Amino acid sequence: MSSAALTAPLFRLGRIERYVLIQQARSLAVALGVISALIMLIDFVEISRGVGSDVDLSGPRILGLMLLKSPQVIVQLLPFVFLFGTLAAYVGLNRRSELIAMRAAGLSAWRFVLPAAGAAFLFGIVTVTVLGPMSASADGMFQRERSRLSGSVAGADTNQAIWIREGDDTRQMVIRAARQDRANARLLDVTFFIYTADADGLRQFSERIDAQSAALAAGRWRLTDALGAQAGQRAVRYATLDLPSSLADDEAFERFARPQSTPFWSLPAQISRIEAAGFSSTAYQLRLDQLLATPLMFAAMSILAAAFSLRLMRLGDLAKMSTAAVVLGFGFFFVNQAASAFGSAEVIPPWLAAWLPPLMTALAAFTLLFYTEDG
Repeated sequence: MSSAALTAPLFRLGRIERYVLIQQARSLAVALGVISALIMLIDFVEISRGVGSDVDLSGPRILGLMLLKSPQVIVQLLPFVFLFGTLAAYVGLNRRSELIAMRAAGLSAWRFVLPAAGAAFLFGIVTVTVLGPMSASADGMFQRERSRLSGSVAGADTNQAIWIREGDDTRQMVIRAARQDRANARLLDVTFFIYTADADGLRQFSERIDAQSAALAAGRWRLTDALGAQAGQRAVRYATLDLPSSLADDEAFERFARPQSTPFWSLPAQISRIEAAGFSSTAYQLRLDQLLATPLMFAAMSILAAAFSLRLMRLGDLAKMSTAAVVLGFGFFFVNQAASAFGSAEVIPPWLAAWLPPLMTALAAFTLLFYTEDG
């Protein structure tokens, strides 16, 4: 089959192609509705048991928190929406013998599978550029509101310290915080290590300052209950102490925001800031590559589901083929999770960890479709 024959359907949709696309869109809407309902139900119960156990929340308030939390999880499970939705659409066409009529009329499966994959690819772009940042923003609002209601520290991680480095060629500060309070824009249990450059340009340790909290505003760090000691001198206690900073007011929190909570449009700048500070940006680079590979994953899941459901009813084994598609889809999902773990641990490069699962899914889908359609 020539490349022109494969690409032509993407630009010239006939009545049959549009009909198949409409059927697929309806099935995708049903699959999205079912998965979203399950996620929202689980989140509603989790919030009512978690946050609702600390404070007395009404049903509408819990519902509002659920609507902030659920979109992030729904976006992560969108590949399964395309897997289940496409599978249901083509199985339905098969059961109604519509696929048999199309194939008997000489219509190639490529004519309606590729436009569906193209639509999935476009929706993947919309997800990465629009839906993903919106869900990340909603999740951040949920985290802040949950922390405010429960009285805990937002975004605190007691098992991993927060590190920031800032400054210029003459003076640099390495900042370590045990945890953060994003609701009040503060770092808690903070230590500042200050280094200055000598005449030869070599950095020398100058001062250490420990503080109960540090807030960034108007180009300065405002330290509370601080204890500072310069090299070779006695420690001095300060009720409040101001240190100049080159960071924007919210940039400190952006520097250690979780990769999953960082919007797509902010990731390139985030990676540049982290690398400029001398820290590893592997987790953020992995997240960026995974988002770039999302449209390919959606298209691959769509082709995979279609390829497994094209078998004619009269040949039997349609149920087994559909089950195999679901199992294989979950298999690629677990491969994606394993690759992410290897990429985060720097066992394999981040780009390989992000692109390998979608490419494997696409190759498997095309192989099966070639075998089913062209023998």
